[in-house]
Amino acid sequence: MDLSPGQQKAAFVLVVVVLAALGYWLILPKVTHSNHPAAAATTPSAAPASSQGTQAPQPTATVSPAATGSVNIYSWLPFTEQGLAAAAAVTVKFGAAYNTYSYTESAADYVGAMNGLITGQLATTLKGVYAAPGVASLRTSQKQVSTGTAVIDSLRSFGPSSLTFVVTGTQHLVSSKGTSNGSTQYAITVTGSDSSWQVSDIQLATVGQS
Repeated sequence: MDLSPGQQKAAFVLVVVVLAALGYWLILPKVTHSNHPAAAATTPSAAPASSQGTQAPQPTATVSPAATGSVNIYSWLPFTEQGLAAAAAVTVKFGAAYNTYSYTESAADYVGAMNGLITGQLATTLKGVYAAPGVASLRTSQKQVSTGTAVIDSLRSFGPSSLTFVVTGTQHLVSSKGTSNGSTQYAITVTGSDSSWQVSDIQLATVGQS
């Protein structure tokens, strides 16, 4: 069952707090010891007992190597590290293909470049948008050729079988009107699991945001 936006935000806050506390606990003892090497070296290994007795040194807490590698935050999340990487790779490829087209291409050619990256439903939607009369005639009349790239900015939300990334897509457009460059932020949702993901939705990142 997908988590609500509030639950997803709470999960991220919990992960950040736990990691911060863990890092403080793991790093602080090492820093404390490294700042006082001389004091440890000058302490006598055996001192004469005084008439009043001496206080036994308190044991020092140490961190075992096993402790540093025992935490896996992905065990708290509905996807693996490999699954997240695979979903991100599909998202970046799609983001680049989305803004890459030529006035000489048909709608089928344009969407065909995304074969395997998108769901059938999204393919139908994108074909309709690409072939829309106003958009298509402008692209043809201006002889537009666009090259796109994409970079993931953040992970907005997630569930057992979906991830939504905030992505910045850039566009280098050459046309009869000249050359221009632009960028737009999108919210791109991928669905699937493990190493198998497909983009199922794309919106402007500002849609639905207050």
